[in-house]
Amino acid sequence: MNIYQWFIFFLGVQLIHYLGTWKLYEKAGRKSWEAGIPIYNSIVLMKIINRPTWWTFLLFIPIINLIMFPVIWVEILRSFGRRSTLDTFLGIVTCGLYIYYVNYTQEVIYSTERDTTAASKTGDTVSSLLFAIIVATFVHTYFIQPFTIPTASLEKSLLIGDFLFVSKMNYGARVPMTTVAAPMVHDTLPLIHTKSYLKLPQLPYFRFPGIEKIKNNDIVVFNWPVDTVEKFFDTSGRKADKPVDKKSNYVKRCVGIAGDSLTIKDGIIFVNGKKLIIPERAKPQFSYKMAIDPAVSIDFESLFKELDITDRYGINNTKDTIYFSALPATSVERFKNVPGIKSVTRIIHKEIDKSIFPHTENWNVDNFGPIYIPQAGKTVALNLETLPFYSRIITEYEKNKLEIKGSDIYINGAKANSYTFQQNYYWMMGDNRHNSEDSRFWGYVPEDHIVGKPIFIWMSWDTNGVGILNKIRWNRLFTTVSGEGQPQSYFKFFLGLLALYFVGEYFWKKRKADKKV
Repeated sequence: MNIYQWFIFFLGVQLIHYLGTWKLYEKAGRKSWEAGIPIYNSIVLMKIINRPTWWTFLLFIPIINLIMFPVIWVEILRSFGRRSTLDTFLGIVTCGLYIYYVNYTQEVIYSTERDTTAASKTGDTVSSLLFAIIVATFVHTYFIQPFTIPTASLEKSLLIGDFLFVSKMNYGARVPMTTVAAPMVHDTLPLIHTKSYLKLPQLPYFRFPGIEKIKNNDIVVFNWPVDTVEKFFDTSGRKADKPVDKKSNYVKRCVGIAGDSLTIKDGIIFVNGKKLIIPERAKPQFSYKMAIDPAVSIDFESLFKELDITDRYGINNTKDTIYFSALPATSVERFKNVPGIKSVTRIIHKEIDKSIFPHTENWNVDNFGPIYIPQAGKTVALNLETLPFYSRIITEYEKNKLEIKGSDIYINGAKANSYTFQQNYYWMMGDNRHNSEDSRFWGYVPEDHIVGKPIFIWMSWDTNGVGILNKIRWNRLFTTVSGEGQPQSYFKFFLGLLALYFVGEYFWKKRKADKKV
């Protein structure tokens, strides 16, 4: 929906509210016209139902307002004496339209001094639960979101089973575009495994100012741009046209930002003509071929344990060669010094791979580019040779109509030989270079697909560990994702603060009890 459509929709909601409540406003001692003034009517309504004025703010926050609307419907009914369970039920299941019936057909009396405290323990529990859901949804949407690493594309930096906190504030919190959705879930409802949202109405893209801009080498969580699967990891083949903010969440390293020129030569990334310097914490991995001497006994299992190698695939059954799909440079150097290992050679792809973006060049995962990463406001020449790089941007991400007539290109009906980008784009890649589905396959990541920045690992679970204690990767608990040097666990500091809290609470309660005596 565009701005004009949203304006009409907003006015429609205000009209529905006015028609359903104007007589109730009068019975509460207010003027009927006050029910029809946008925003002001909500402020007045809070006074009528004896609730704080700041509740008005909650009515205009996407997703949270879906929780607040039923609360307000029930509060209106109770303010005019309709307190029965049936009234509450009808108010909710009719989406507030039961208020029309009360407004026009019932002689109700406004309760000027209505007690807003819960009348029962159940009511108090429900109120507390709703408040907790509202607070959690607000934090989840605009501040910090929990996230789990599902794949090995950033292996060594982030592991499968890492539980992260992703900051929405660093790059600026994105206002939910999907306005009708279940709180604190993504695209699928748990247990019943059905869609958790309605595609319409959709808000225009808007992002609050962030603390920082995305930089080269940042690890970023984003919505997978080409996601059309019904559910993440669904093998049924069913397709879905998802809203941007309901596309599956991916996490990769941003190796190229808007305005950069990027090239990959023999697996090495060059940005603006210079080799990309990877942070110390990052451990890029490549495929290797290892030649061994069959006459020498090598204790590979001990080596694998020492080097923490779990992702090993023997491709060749011969006795003199072993293939690895993913090894960091530190492991390679260790293998080179093992007696019996004659050589360790990095596998560099040379064959043409048409599955590689933009699917028209003679490129592959190790030799790619150069490409330009689009920047908002910048203009590029447009012709049949350059179009494959930008066609998805023009049509899918920036919503233009694209036509090709012979050798001519038309955008929104006008002949075009250039194009100016409306937003920034990014190039995302996994550190596990030969085991990562990333921008090399599906291209640019638009700015409106950015979710946030992983900042903290609070839990790490190794499914291959034996026993519960061995399944927890203790050295990864409470570690930061970014920063200089190697990750350091702050788990012991957390335990210390937790212990201080309980000790302090004990003495506070003891002191309180002593005062009573």
